[in-house]
Amino acid sequence: MSRQSISLLALAAGLSASPAFAAPATAPATAPEAPAQALTTAAGAAVAQEAPSDIVVIGTRRTDRSVTDSASPIDVISSAELAQQPAVNMLDAVRNLVPSFFVPQNTISDASTFVRAPSLRGLGADQILVMINGKRYNRSALVNVYTGADTALSFGSQGSDIGNIPAIAIGNLQVLRDGATAQYGADALAGVLNYSIRKDVGFEAQALYGQTYRGDGESKIFSGYGGLKLGERGFVSLAGEYYDQGQTSRGVTRASAITIQANNPALTVPNPAQIWGTSPGHGYKLFANAALDVGAQSQIYFTGNLAHSETNQSFNYRPSQTNGGFVRNDGTANSTVTLSRNGSFNPIFTTACPAGNATCPTGGFVNSASTQFPLNNGATYSFASLYPGGFTPRFIGKVDQIYGTLGFKGKTGSGFTYDLSGTLSRNSLDLSMNNSLSASYGPQSQTSFQFGKLIQSEITLNADFTYPLEVGFDSPIVLSAGSEYRRERYEKTTGDLQSYGAGPFASQPLYDLVAPGVYQRTIVRDAAGVPVLLNGAVQPVTATQSPAASGYGGTSPNFAGVSTQKSYAFYVGAETDITKALTVGFAGRYENYNTFGGVLVGKANALFRVTDAVSLRATVGNGFHAPSPGQNNTQVVTTNFLGGNQVQTGTYPTSSAIAQFYGAGLLKPERSTNYGAGIVLKPTSALSLTVDGYIIQIKNRIGISQNFTVTPANITALPALASVGLGGVVNYFTNGFDVSSKGIEAVANYRTKLLGGPINFTLAYSYNNLKAKNIKLTTTGQPLVSLQQQYNIANLAPRHRITASAGWQVDDFSINARANYFGEWSNALEYNLVAPAAGATTAPASQIFGGKALFDLDVSYTFAEHFTLTLGANNVFNTFPDKIKASPVNPIYALSGGLNDGQVYPRSGGPFGMNGGFYYARLRVKY
Repeated sequence: MSRQSISLLALAAGLSASPAFAAPATAPATAPEAPAQALTTAAGAAVAQEAPSDIVVIGTRRTDRSVTDSASPIDVISSAELAQQPAVNMLDAVRNLVPSFFVPQNTISDASTFVRAPSLRGLGADQILVMINGKRYNRSALVNVYTGADTALSFGSQGSDIGNIPAIAIGNLQVLRDGATAQYGADALAGVLNYSIRKDVGFEAQALYGQTYRGDGESKIFSGYGGLKLGERGFVSLAGEYYDQGQTSRGVTRASAITIQANNPALTVPNPAQIWGTSPGHGYKLFANAALDVGAQSQIYFTGNLAHSETNQSFNYRPSQTNGGFVRNDGTANSTVTLSRNGSFNPIFTTACPAGNATCPTGGFVNSASTQFPLNNGATYSFASLYPGGFTPRFIGKVDQIYGTLGFKGKTGSGFTYDLSGTLSRNSLDLSMNNSLSASYGPQSQTSFQFGKLIQSEITLNADFTYPLEVGFDSPIVLSAGSEYRRERYEKTTGDLQSYGAGPFASQPLYDLVAPGVYQRTIVRDAAGVPVLLNGAVQPVTATQSPAASGYGGTSPNFAGVSTQKSYAFYVGAETDITKALTVGFAGRYENYNTFGGVLVGKANALFRVTDAVSLRATVGNGFHAPSPGQNNTQVVTTNFLGGNQVQTGTYPTSSAIAQFYGAGLLKPERSTNYGAGIVLKPTSALSLTVDGYIIQIKNRIGISQNFTVTPANITALPALASVGLGGVVNYFTNGFDVSSKGIEAVANYRTKLLGGPINFTLAYSYNNLKAKNIKLTTTGQPLVSLQQQYNIANLAPRHRITASAGWQVDDFSINARANYFGEWSNALEYNLVAPAAGATTAPASQIFGGKALFDLDVSYTFAEHFTLTLGANNVFNTFPDKIKASPVNPIYALSGGLNDGQVYPRSGGPFGMNGGFYYARLRVKY
């Protein structure tokens, strides 16, 4: 791997770090924006040779900063490294290359399967700022509300979706691993990902085909790039990608489905009943980049992104029958249990009480005939007539992205630079479902549903200026100043009525016909027909069916609508080399939001060159993350798995009556303090080593509360809770806790030659210790964050991560090899070994999933000068996460060999996924 570990040398409080002018604007703009030491050859390999330039474009307004003289750590990932990854999603490519970057696979994860949430240094997706050519990239329309390991480190976050970026469009990726709010504005608490878009002249096309060792997960990727000069005054480039990702399945079919099929051979039962693996999808991603000189040293520029994707996700299987005799093992002993049908298959009573009958009032339903009440003539309906073998809903997400930046920048003879720009963006997520039902509508139910759209729109205006001031130091003081205006708009459109509504059969008080025209309330009776009393009283029977579509709730008119947030910011900064040995930088920034007021943040850093081979660096600063309009206004009702059981879960904004019923308060901004220190060693021109430590303290972390179970008394007190249902759970957005993230990162690079060919070695290590602390209480005195949530924050992502790589080229052949080690991890929300105990002060004991090493290898051959064939494999030795252990919480069923829901491996896929080995072939043409 040719990634360089570099650092942010000087602090320029840029609110949008557009590339500084390293050359007059009249020079043809065809060089990479931030060259790394590894260049792409015709063989497509990372070739060890000196780069023509090593200017850093992120985080500084100076034009003379090198990749090794810096005060904060940065990873520079070349276009060749990104292109080598056979991944359809940029998230997976970055995860394989940056040790402190974590993202799960996400299988049955509701909308979080469509937009996966990453973390950096243990912090959430909306604590990572993403930039394109130094300009802020927009948020996704999705706020991650799914309960479980899929989103735990980003639970409640609304970050950018880098899955809309095609790898072939990237000149390089610079990953700033340091808090940078004072430089770039809100959200840069963990760091910054800055993508420099290609502008080189030429043509390139790639085609990739691959599949897993098991023969599924077929992937097809077709991508292309073209770049042209506009005379001697500018350039235009266009990059695009189309992908088609096949489905994988790493679970087993459910024991209930096996039995239903065996007992009813003529029925069609889904097999496997539900899919634990990668969801199938397809889409395209486009990027345009252009600039035109309009004066001796001024330029108009444009960057645009257009993307679309559609993913089809399996939901949980709904069995149509109740069967017994299932043997399961809880880790110590076997037991036999009965598995019930899904509640959707309970009988629905369709005969309404006769009009005008005082003994059977309007709104009541006539019970069906029984031995005790043979006069009953009530008809019933069962969804078994529609889905006799049960059903598995398919959840569909369509993501559309449009982003564009137009700007004007220049430089005067005195060195004064200016950059004026505007960015417009819109991201939408259209959610729908097929092969489902809305139980409370009975025989009137639809089978397909539109849940409504989520839409995030943004407007950003920037003005950035710098001026070099000579005061007699070793270099001029580069003064920087600027301003920013941002407007965010979050919209939720209304779904189909049946997707969220309660139909005519949601609540059915039942009546028995005891004589012609005379009815009485149906009550609970024992097998002998004797009334069963509760607290001395009979128990009336009311048949109920869940509102909304089975599996997910659409947006109702009560929660649909538009919310906005506006902010403006001003910043100043200064950086200089006081002497040849000492570089310093300072920055300050003020931002004001119409929703909560103003925030003042700052940052300072320094680099001291002890010798030519040894440098020391340090940085300190504070930052903030403002709650987004999406976090303040998201409402979702869905089905989650808690302790292996399906549970209806409602997530609500703090302003809602439901959230306030359970003690919610209004959201506040997160505040952070960052400390960093490190050493840079360059003993030779071919060898470098950086070691950096960091401490990040975040107050008022925005997330989602623990679950509060809905009781009959709750529904009586607040009827709106019927949308979640008895036994369902409610949670809401909250500033529930503080976070401490501490760690060490080390990167070593070595370049040499082997058998006459250049070879690069890279070794990178990341250690992160993340903890939740200062747990807040609800207004009713309950902890906002559960013990299991606290445990997962600390243990879900591996604390230890190592990557080692080598790239070697000899003539027309090249070989790239990589090893990735992921340390042990655990998940107390889903894989606890014992049930949570009332009054406990620690989370229940949970399964520890062991550390694993994965190996990747690819070999390339270039022929006819312009054509390169690559054969490769990721996860060469077909490594999987540990299987789920049998326990009282997660017993293993003898008939299927998996959990009740068919899981074999942890459903999130852990830190590297559960698809196993993947082999591929790629053909590349470049002119």
